[in-house]
Amino acid sequence: MTEAIERTVLDYFEGWFDGDAARMERALHPELAKRTLRDDGLDTTTATEMIEATAAGTGRKLDVGDRGIEIEITHVDPPNASVVVHSTRYTEFIHLVETTNGWRIVNTLWQRA
Repeated sequence: MTEAIERTVLDYFEGWFDGDAARMERALHPELAKRTLRDDGLDTTTATEMIEATAAGTGRKLDVGDRGIEIEITHVDPPNASVVVHSTRYTEFIHLVETTNGWRIVNTLWQRA
């Protein structure tokens, strides 16, 4: 089970940096809410926006040689899981759900590392 969760998280992170929209789409629940705190409030990104940005290569432009992706699964109670990911570029707090199609990311709260 933890391998499947890690695979989903890697599809999300590596898909972003590689510009692989198929991997990103596979990782995300269609109702994703990806959020970060800005000076004027919360900025929210949808699954569609993430997939489109990935396909456009936005993540490739932000890629660094050593991504330093470290995945810490903090809680698993199927069908839910919580993960903290530290990378060279980002820290993200991720919630996943186990669907009939596998683990999918439904919520993230992120900040630049």
